[in-house]
Amino acid sequence: MKKNILLYITIISVFSLNIYSQKARLAAADKKYDNFAYIDAIKTYERIAEKGYKSAEMFQKLGNAYYFNAQLENAAKWYGELFAMQTELQPEYYYRYSQSLKAIGDNKQADAMMEKFNQLSGDDKRAKLFKKNRNYLAEIKANSGRYKVEDAGINSKYSDYGTAVYLNKIVFSSARDTGSLGQRKHTWTNQYFTNLYMADLGEEMTPGAPSKFDKNINSKFHEATPAFTKDGKTMYFTRNNYLEGKKGKNGNDITLIKIYKATLENDKWAKIVEMPFNSDNYSTAHPALSPDEKTLYFASDMPGTLGLSDLFKVKINEDGTYGNPENLGNSINTPGRETFPFISEDNEIYFASDGHPGLGGLDVFVSKIFEDGTFNEVQNVGADINSPKDDFAYLIDSKSRRGFFTSNKDGGQGYDDIYKFLETKKLTCDQKLFGQITDIESKEALPNAKVSLFDKKFNEISSIMSDAKGNYSFMVECGKTYYVRAEKPEYNTNEANITVGKENGQTELNIALEKISCKVAVGDDLGKCFGIKMIYFDLDKSNIRHEAALDLEKILDVLKQYPNMKLDIRSHTDCRASFKYNEALSDRRAKSTIEWLVKNGVSSNRLTGKGYGEYQLVNHCADGVKCSEEEHQENRRSEFIITDL
Repeated sequence: MKKNILLYITIISVFSLNIYSQKARLAAADKKYDNFAYIDAIKTYERIAEKGYKSAEMFQKLGNAYYFNAQLENAAKWYGELFAMQTELQPEYYYRYSQSLKAIGDNKQADAMMEKFNQLSGDDKRAKLFKKNRNYLAEIKANSGRYKVEDAGINSKYSDYGTAVYLNKIVFSSARDTGSLGQRKHTWTNQYFTNLYMADLGEEMTPGAPSKFDKNINSKFHEATPAFTKDGKTMYFTRNNYLEGKKGKNGNDITLIKIYKATLENDKWAKIVEMPFNSDNYSTAHPALSPDEKTLYFASDMPGTLGLSDLFKVKINEDGTYGNPENLGNSINTPGRETFPFISEDNEIYFASDGHPGLGGLDVFVSKIFEDGTFNEVQNVGADINSPKDDFAYLIDSKSRRGFFTSNKDGGQGYDDIYKFLETKKLTCDQKLFGQITDIESKEALPNAKVSLFDKKFNEISSIMSDAKGNYSFMVECGKTYYVRAEKPEYNTNEANITVGKENGQTELNIALEKISCKVAVGDDLGKCFGIKMIYFDLDKSNIRHEAALDLEKILDVLKQYPNMKLDIRSHTDCRASFKYNEALSDRRAKSTIEWLVKNGVSSNRLTGKGYGEYQLVNHCADGVKCSEEEHQENRRSEFIITDL
């Protein structure tokens, strides 16, 4: 449900009576109450703007208030006013105005704003400006040249693919077995059904001579892509829907594939069971374990899939049961195929996809998995691994940076071939983006604020809640520009952008939020609700300037909403000039402020005022004390103290 940022002004009165007193005492009892007013700044801004007052800051606040609450028609109105005043703004305003214009059907102007946004945000693309495309060939080229690749030495003229490391052995799938009369061919590929094979790993992860894996695992149908626990006692693997001599089929009489689990007993694999999230009506395949072995990743076309096949994860509970499968989401999955996941010890997910921009067929991609389970930007690992054909089943040892992948690229021995590699330069560089969410007025930390991370094209990457001290953090990529948006009920949403460091490290970004409704009581300064620090006058004069009128309109609007509210208007100066002069000047200015409000309809009996000159300084900047201009500005202030509600 969308939050409505435009809250109606209300007055809350709480009366506390001693209901246990006798009737005689009840009449004489003190009536204790707290009387508050809730000032809706956005409503006030809107009413002032409708009177014809113009302020870029005001139009920004109005546009943002509606934009962040998905009221794009209203956002378009106020962003339009903003652009009518200023043609050069921060890039995000071109983006927001474009999205708002689309909502009202002005696609031509929206396109113009989006083109300008792309120019200002540093994107050098010349076509398809409004889709999530990048100059991916240049990125792939930049990511290339990091691998030494060679044939793994275990390939046949048939299909060999899908490696796993198990107790210093490599385990892989192969269709090479032609010696058995009972060996069957798959009608789709004309390749023999695959079995699992293994080979010892020597120096530099060089495989020895292959031999068949455990006969209890291999069947007359496909076995492929195993994943093993670190202790070597549990394995997950892919097989056709076939268990204990029984073959399962879907409604179209097709035998799909499933994930199975086996346990090592007396050096033999036994207790083969299928996963509880399998089905005869969809496929699950290519299991991969997280480094802590508490999560199983896999590929599937189960209900909820975004494309032809997606990557999912499922929690492995301590009692051996499993949670419900979760789709990894559209930062990983596309309308195409995502398959063959692998999770490194660095908590990076490698996978194959034909949906992300690549060189053709399946390409291998990588993304960092953050602590909250979200993902960093997906990157193509480069042309050393990827080709115009299918490249998949990537595996890497995080310490040695050696590993294997499979490809059917030109120059191989068979249908698919396994290649080994050495990564000479790591692709990812990580930064921790962190900060604190605070109240702009009180400076207090704001826990449970929603903090969202966006890339420079405003694609959402991740979203978390600030902790008890208002802190948040995201793992991000080095050298990139991000937007961080903070939201909390009863506060205006705020957003800031930052470019993080180019080397591994940390970047700090703190965000302060201002309240939507300003709660005031007798004795409070009404001006603080609108950030009014000073009603500005020309030098040595007391006539109301246009900028001052804009702020006074805010005060006027509240006084009309609260007919019982009374104000004491106080004007202050800094210590420069004489005591007498400052007192007289500030007094004239306080009276000019009152006169303006009376002229515009406020009864004079609701207003009092006085100039205090330099008699009530808020800091140490008295005569003879050297202070900065900012410090003097703290003392030059206007106050609208509420004396009655």
